[in-house]
Amino acid sequence: MPVVDIDPDELRDLTGHDEKSDDDLKDDLFGLGLEFEGETDDGLLRFEFGPDRLDRLSVEGVARSLRYQYGDDRGVRVPDTNDPDFTFVVDGDVPDERPYVTGAIVRGVDLDDAALESLIQLQEKLHATMGRKRAKGAIGIHDLLSIKGDTLSEDSDGNSITYTGVAPDGDTFVPLDSDRELTPAEVLHEHSTGRTYADLVADYDRAPAIYDELGLFSFPPVINGRRTEVSTDSRELLIELTGTDQWTIDRMCAIICYALSARGATIEDVEIAYEGGSDAGGRTLRRPDFEVRSKSVSHDRIETMLGVDLKARDVIDLFERSGLDAVVADGDAGDDEAESGDGDADTTYDVSIPPYRVDVLHPLDLVDDVGRAYGFDELEPRYPDVGTVGGRHERSRLEAVTRNVLTGLGFEDLLNFHMTSRGEVHDRMHVEPGADVLGGGDPVEITEPYSEDYTILRPWALPSLVMVLENNTHRAYPQDLAEVGFVAERDDSVNTRVAESRHVTGVLARTDATYEDAKARLQALCRSFGVKLETPPTAHPSFIDGRAASVVIDGEAVGVVGEIHPAVLVEHDLELPVAGFEFELSALGEE
Repeated sequence: MPVVDIDPDELRDLTGHDEKSDDDLKDDLFGLGLEFEGETDDGLLRFEFGPDRLDRLSVEGVARSLRYQYGDDRGVRVPDTNDPDFTFVVDGDVPDERPYVTGAIVRGVDLDDAALESLIQLQEKLHATMGRKRAKGAIGIHDLLSIKGDTLSEDSDGNSITYTGVAPDGDTFVPLDSDRELTPAEVLHEHSTGRTYADLVADYDRAPAIYDELGLFSFPPVINGRRTEVSTDSRELLIELTGTDQWTIDRMCAIICYALSARGATIEDVEIAYEGGSDAGGRTLRRPDFEVRSKSVSHDRIETMLGVDLKARDVIDLFERSGLDAVVADGDAGDDEAESGDGDADTTYDVSIPPYRVDVLHPLDLVDDVGRAYGFDELEPRYPDVGTVGGRHERSRLEAVTRNVLTGLGFEDLLNFHMTSRGEVHDRMHVEPGADVLGGGDPVEITEPYSEDYTILRPWALPSLVMVLENNTHRAYPQDLAEVGFVAERDDSVNTRVAESRHVTGVLARTDATYEDAKARLQALCRSFGVKLETPPTAHPSFIDGRAASVVIDGEAVGVVGEIHPAVLVEHDLELPVAGFEFELSALGEE
C-alpha cells in the first residue's frame, strides 16, 4: 500500500484550518481512509492509503480532500490554463517502444523547501504506482528559464522542444548528480541512477531524448540533465512526461498540475505535435488534459448499497462534498423539484468527475464516495431481511472432497500459480498452439504482464506440476503430486470471452512409474465418486505414443492419462519416468 509523508503544519496551512491538532488531523484523515503509520525522524506524519486514490500522493492532494470533507470546497474545480507558448515536437525518430509524450508549463510557483520536497515525493510516488517504476510513464520536471526553445517558424514567436531518439553513443549531456558530459550509453553504465533504470531502455536501438535549442537536456525515463535542475529558486517549470500509453501519462500530468495549482501556480497549455513518422501519426494535442468525465448511478443503487434513505438533494450535496458534481439525469423528472425531492428507484444522477480522479471506473466507486462523505461511522448496522445459514459452495465442497481422496491415494496436495507463460504450457510441453488436444487452446493473455514468466492464464495444469518436479530434482523420490486448480481459455461463446474451469491433475515421478500406475490411481478416484471411467487410446504430444489414453467419464471425454514423453522430461531436466493425468473436475459431480 502507498505511504505518503505529510508535514502537519503544511497540511494545516493548505486546508486553512490552523486550529486542527495533529490528533484531529489523524482522525479526519482516518475518515477518508488514510491510516496513521507513525512519524519520521523529521517529525512528518506517515499515512497509508488505498492505492486507488493516487491524487493523495502529496500533501496538496490530501489537503484538497480534507477541504471537501470540511465543506470548504464543493464540486468539480478545473484550473484555468493560459494559451500555449511551447510545442512538444515528436519526430519520426522517437523509439517505437516509448512513443508518447505530454506535459505542461507551470508559472509563478513558490518552491520553498517543503514545497520542493512534496513535489519530488509526488513525482517518485507516481513513478512507483501509475508509472510502473517508470516503465509505463516517467516524469521530468525542469527549470523553464534554463531551457531555450527553438523558434517554431518565421511567422511565430512560439517555442518548441523535440522528443526524439538518439544513438546510445551519440550526443552527450551532463546528468543530474554528475559533473561531466556522458552519452546515454555511458549514463546506463557509469551513473548510479542510470544503472538502476538501465533495463527500461537497454534493448532500444535509439535512446529516448528531449532537445531544446542548446541541445540534449533530458534522457527519459532514466534521468534529467543538470542544466535544467529545479531548485527553491525556480519559479517557472516545464513538466514533461513520456511513456507507453497516452492516457496514463496524461492522468499523471493532471495530478501534478493540480498539486502545483494548489500552491498558487498558473498552468499554461502546451501543444503536442506528433509528426507522421511517429506511432501517433500526425496528431496535434493540447495538454494538460483537464477533461471532465461523467458517469451515471441510480438513486436506488446508492440507497441499496449504503442501507440508508436519502433525498435527491442530499445525494447531490454528498457528491459535491466529494469533489464531484451531480445532477438528476434528463428524463428522470430532471427539474429543480426533482433535485429537491425524495428521489426514487427511477432517479439517475449524471456525475461529473475531475481529471485527477483516476480511480473512478465504475458506478460503485461513486457510491463509495457518497458513503465516505456521509460518514461510514454514521451508518447503522442492521440485520438482513432474510436469514440464511452460511455454508460452502458446492464447487468448493467438491474440490475439498477430491483433495481428500487424492491425499488418501498418496498424493501430496499442491497449489500453483494460475499465471504462467506460453513457453511453459506449449513449447516445453511440445504442444502446438491451437492443437485439438488438452492444453492446445487459446490462452488468456495478460495485457500488461509484470514479468515475462507470467504472461497468460494457464489453459491446463499439467505443466505446472512438471515445473514443480523440475524444481524438486534435489528432493527424494518417489514424488507423487496432485492439484485441483483453476484453468482458463479464450472462448467467444461466453459473455466474458473467458471459459473458466477447475481441473484435477496428478503426476507420479519414480523409477517404475508407468501408464498403469497413473490409471490405477485414476480408477480409484473415480470409484470414490461413483462415476464410470473408460480409457480409450489417444495421441497427445506431451505423452508417449501408445502409452496415452483419453479420460472418458460417464461417456464424456474430459481429459488425458499416460506416460510423459521423454522429450518433455529432458526439457525439464528430469531423469526418472513420469506418469500423469488431467481431467475436468466437473466430471466427478455437480459443481
